[in-house]
Amino acid sequence: MSSTNGARPAARRPGQDPTRPVYVISVAAELTGLHPQTLRQYDRLGLVSPSRTRGGGRRYSTRDVQLLREVQRLSQEGVSLAGIQRIMDLENHVAALQSRVEDLAAELSAARAALSSGARVFAVGPRGEVVTVRPGRRPPRAPSSQALVVWRPDR
Repeated sequence: MSSTNGARPAARRPGQDPTRPVYVISVAAELTGLHPQTLRQYDRLGLVSPSRTRGGGRRYSTRDVQLLREVQRLSQEGVSLAGIQRIMDLENHVAALQSRVEDLAAELSAARAALSSGARVFAVGPRGEVVTVRPGRRPPRAPSSQALVVWRPDR
């Protein structure tokens, strides 16, 4: 996210958590070039919700500052605050879906690797017990009964 107001991006030290709340509202306002009251309004609207201290003061993280810059950029492009909220909601949804796809792809890859390595497969045997079978095979069938059942409807 590039800033159009000339403010330099917050420096990130190695190992620093971008979600760690470190900036008070005045510093976050200076970093983004926004007025502190604008940051308070964005908080009230739920666009960017900073962490709070025990006393109720706002603390912005590096991630929050990035989001504020993105809100500022979209607002300068003429997008309404409601539109910005919808865009951010959709971006969060897409990120969650991408994460889910990555999880499912890893799960599928692990399952395929297990099948190709000759891993054991378990099934229910003829008497209800758990039996080990090779992939692609069925468990042995129970011997078929020779009993004859006669059904007679009620007269």
